[in-house]
Amino acid sequence: MSIDRIDAALTTTGTVVAALDPAKLDGPSPCPGWTLHTELNHLVGGMRIFAAELTGTEPAGEHESDWLGADPRRAWTEAAALDRAAWHRPGALDGVVRLGFGPVPAGLAALIHLTELVVHGADLAVATGHGHLLDEPMCEAMLATMREAGFDAFRRPGMFGPERPAPAGAPAHARLLAYTGRDL
Repeated sequence: MSIDRIDAALTTTGTVVAALDPAKLDGPSPCPGWTLHTELNHLVGGMRIFAAELTGTEPAGEHESDWLGADPRRAWTEAAALDRAAWHRPGALDGVVRLGFGPVPAGLAALIHLTELVVHGADLAVATGHGHLLDEPMCEAMLATMREAGFDAFRRPGMFGPERPAPAGAPAHARLLAYTGRDL
């Protein structure tokens, strides 16, 4: 797992977040049962928790605490900077990272984090009409990685639903979202 992939995902999703209209964050997300606010908050909380875990500090809250506050864009930018710095620390891919479901090797944690950034970034982009901001080769690579990794073990309530059909000729981001159970 390359940290460069996390960097690229942070940059792409950051571009999507910068284009979001904060007044519309109560709108629905393609992630079933979530609003855009819930999804962005999940991403920001995840970045803060990963950064804390990688630097050996305590996170400032639980995963679903209110991480966005009054300025969701600023919350994203600050969390992304902490996240990026934490993954660039020497030895970041060594050892074990504690996640909500237990400890995992750091390389696997990086892949899980990359999945969150790419998939939820695509959710936000599609829901707000900003699909054109997505990195299609990144989405294609993520889809290939998920298929190769035996992703079906993660298809359970609260994580990812059963694969849905993607429209014929759909771009990579739409095929990725369909693969993770989003209705398009």
